[in-house]
Amino acid sequence: MNTIENKVVVAVTGASGSVYAKVLLQKLAMLNQQVKEVGLVMSNNAKDVWRYELGNSDYENVPFKTYNKDDFFAPFASGSAKYNIMFICPCSMGTLARIASGISNDLTSRAADVMLKERRKLILMVRDTPYSLIHINNMKMITEAGGIICPASPSFYSRPQTFEELAATVVDRALDLAGLSVNAYRWGEH
Repeated sequence: MNTIENKVVVAVTGASGSVYAKVLLQKLAMLNQQVKEVGLVMSNNAKDVWRYELGNSDYENVPFKTYNKDDFFAPFASGSAKYNIMFICPCSMGTLARIASGISNDLTSRAADVMLKERRKLILMVRDTPYSLIHINNMKMITEAGGIICPASPSFYSRPQTFEELAATVVDRALDLAGLSVNAYRWGEH
């Protein structure tokens, strides 16, 4: 008997790159054979940036339970809930800094802290350029603590034709890093 054990947290911050979050949420909705549960948390800035960049409020219609950014009673605020994968997509440098410093002042930073302390998958899809030395040192700190920095740097091997296809080159890589099986372009296989 094969049971689905993956419980996923998606946190969306106010960094530019809402298309990455949109594509990630769409792909997670299609992975119901591998994902038992998805919890979504968005900052206020994330909602503003989504509306500005994508011209809609479709984040209100995702098929996942959404939690308030200050809801410390959300299940993934504790390691006992056994959420085993967290994506921060896109991840702002402010969120990165708070996580690297161990500051759990909202649900996103608390859930990330839980992932690190429980030695579970934490994937930060950073979306900023260029990086300052402070950013690089914060990425180093998170990497040393067990997190994975997955810059939102798309690839072009698959010759993407739309913004969503371009974003999928990053999202598919992040899903791979999480250990989820996705149908994606593979170098040398096409």
